[in-house]
Amino acid sequence: MTTVAALQIGTDPAGTQATLARILSYAGAIKEAGAKLVVMPEALLGGYPKGSDFGARVGFRTPEGRAAFRAYWESAIDVPGPETDALAVLSAETGASLVVGAIERDGYTLYCTALFFDPQAGLVAKHRKLMPTGSERLVWGFGDGSTLPVIETAAGRIGAAICWENYMPLLRTAMYAKGVEIWCAPTVDEREIWQTSMRHIAYEGRCYVVSACQVLPAPQALGVSIENWPADRPLIRGGSVIVSPMGEILAGPLFEKEGLVVAKTDRGAIAEARYDLDVTGHYARPDVFSLQVDEREKRPVRIASDRDPSEGAPQAAPVQP
Repeated sequence: MTTVAALQIGTDPAGTQATLARILSYAGAIKEAGAKLVVMPEALLGGYPKGSDFGARVGFRTPEGRAAFRAYWESAIDVPGPETDALAVLSAETGASLVVGAIERDGYTLYCTALFFDPQAGLVAKHRKLMPTGSERLVWGFGDGSTLPVIETAAGRIGAAICWENYMPLLRTAMYAKGVEIWCAPTVDEREIWQTSMRHIAYEGRCYVVSACQVLPAPQALGVSIENWPADRPLIRGGSVIVSPMGEILAGPLFEKEGLVVAKTDRGAIAEARYDLDVTGHYARPDVFSLQVDEREKRPVRIASDRDPSEGAPQAAPVQP
């Protein structure tokens, strides 16, 4: 049996460094729980800008919106960077693999990213959200197939789908085919239907699911006002949960407070569950259905040169009279 956990926590209003400090403050609780895997919510480092419109209008953007994006860009993190270094230390000190939601800054584009940490190797992989939902597309870039890792940990083979990526059937199929055993679902979706979705994925994939959701207080508690959102309703009420390969809730859901949601997993239970349903194995029909997954990195600019490196730096061409 192996212990896994979801850390339900929210982005600190004081900013990224304050949020990082709150994450690190859970080191003792993680060690006490004996967790070998800890999953943290979507956009935890950098923040989920719920209710923000960044001044976007059809045909134009406002100066205030540009200033809001600048502030959001400044709160994002570089990968790798000092924040990932600190999380690598946390992983090493606790002996737990970590999956951490962050807003990744790559130049002037932001990505909603899940970062993977190993106790021995530190930052080992990342997954960029393939399809930002709705207005998220205003501020987040689109990931590509090059960041769809499934990696081996002491808890089992883990992979991640962020928030509504969990509703992409072909993404789920690709992850199942990679042999995912513990499905990590960082999210900010706090609705009841999310619990149903997590149980469905666990039962469909016959894998454990660890979903970590942010928890944020009501706007009035933060001293802000958000249009069309009740002032006394939590912005994100949590709902972190751990589900078995047979779709049974093992721990949680935890609502309206921070904390670790902890459960025991048994790798052998996955074999028992897949005895009669292995959706990319004996229950597949490759003679009828197939899926092609492109995992090549899609960079917008690729520069190739035939110059021999031994020739040294290229010389400027002479100016013609």
